[in-house]
Amino acid sequence: MDQPKSAIEASQTDFLPESPVRFGTGGWRERIGESFTRANVELVAAALAAKMQAEGHGDEPVIIGFDRRFLSDVAARWFACQLAACGIRSEIIKRQAPTPLVMFTVLRDRRPYGIAVTASHNPALYNGIKVFIAGGRDADEEATADLERHIRLRVAADDLPAPLDYDEAVERGFVSNIYPFNDYIDSIIDQIDMERIRAGKLHVVLDPMYGVSKTSLQTILMTARCEVDVIHDRHDTLFGGRLPAPNMKTLAALQNFVLENECDIGIATDGDADRIGIIDDTGRFLHPNQLLVLLYYYLLKYKGWRGPVVRNNSTTHLLDELAARFGEKCYEVPVGFKHISAKMLETDAVIGGESSGGLTVRGHIPGKDGIYAACLLVEMIAVVGQPLSAIYEEITEQFPPCYMEETAFRFAADEKAAIEHRLMVERALPDFPWPIREVSYLDGCKVYFENNGWINARFSGTEPVLRIFCELGTRAEAAAAVRQFRDFLGLSEEG
Repeated sequence: MDQPKSAIEASQTDFLPESPVRFGTGGWRERIGESFTRANVELVAAALAAKMQAEGHGDEPVIIGFDRRFLSDVAARWFACQLAACGIRSEIIKRQAPTPLVMFTVLRDRRPYGIAVTASHNPALYNGIKVFIAGGRDADEEATADLERHIRLRVAADDLPAPLDYDEAVERGFVSNIYPFNDYIDSIIDQIDMERIRAGKLHVVLDPMYGVSKTSLQTILMTARCEVDVIHDRHDTLFGGRLPAPNMKTLAALQNFVLENECDIGIATDGDADRIGIIDDTGRFLHPNQLLVLLYYYLLKYKGWRGPVVRNNSTTHLLDELAARFGEKCYEVPVGFKHISAKMLETDAVIGGESSGGLTVRGHIPGKDGIYAACLLVEMIAVVGQPLSAIYEEITEQFPPCYMEETAFRFAADEKAAIEHRLMVERALPDFPWPIREVSYLDGCKVYFENNGWINARFSGTEPVLRIFCELGTRAEAAAAVRQFRDFLGLSEEG
């Protein structure tokens, strides 16, 4: 637990300089060479060292993982060498690693902290750092705020020790290499019905999007005797010129492969493998909202699990209806997976996730894992004995139709304050054509309509955009509501 600040320390902190590093909903992410620099990476490492020493964790090592992005492996060493200069040991995962593997290792080895050098699904010009706390959880707001406080203290003191040379750090025992892949893969195999998958004789195609999921996913699925093809698996720090985010726009090649080769499923993972994108047997992209519904339904009906579901406030309310059908409850939390994992722990939820493609299931790590989620979807096809398209139709025919419209609007830097003031201070709203049941300002502005539809506008925590999501009974209604909100806020450019 963090040590409480004294009154003097608290008052001193109020006058400290601003932190050059700010943690958003998905960690710290910045453009390489602008804010993502060696100096700032070392600053974060020194601040984490000071935080650990203040908490009494100075004798315990930090788990460090890195993905395939430009400078990720080098930045991992920068981080470890600065920790060493501050007297903190680190254990670096030997090869490029999925972010879920870092979380798994923090949990397995009972380490107080871990970090992954990654910018997840951001463009190739970005890199960043995700921080994990005890239990393998995403660092919560309290932890990141305290880390930023230590960064500000370091900046004010201007006393950063010179980092050790990497070879010297290794020789002196401050840095060691670990290889937790086998235990991580085995942990997933232990939770998946491998025999049913073997009997299914499934044909799967993987698209790691030039990221880090291939080794783990291919090993698990081939062990289950799936026929496995892989595309886009070479090391390319530019991600083939595409955004390493699995969505409808980026998965055309995977879609074509599924159709041309009559595959049962196409699986894509983002740059650090904590999110997934799925192409079903008909070549249709399944939205993350649909994947959450599919898996929650499967776990309740076919595996006999019981418990609630957790979603963020920009994720489909079909989960609420599905939970109610089985006598369960759906909990809504702000955007940021740390909120989902915390609420899951509190409520013993079966599954939790978000519309951007991240989800986790009870009994696994308390964070996003695209590799485990993908394996569970393959298991579902084998156990139910129906293609994905048929399983989803089985679910949706039980409920009224709902359609999601997702948009992101860019704006000039000097416009953000005016937009935020209108939205969050004035709390002005468009004259929507549907009666409003309630409005929440917990995370952005979310309007709940009487007809069970909703619309939400919030600033992204990882990109300079305002996201507007809407779910209503028809596509036309959802699109019209987004346009109305966009025009009301004076937004024009869609990002």
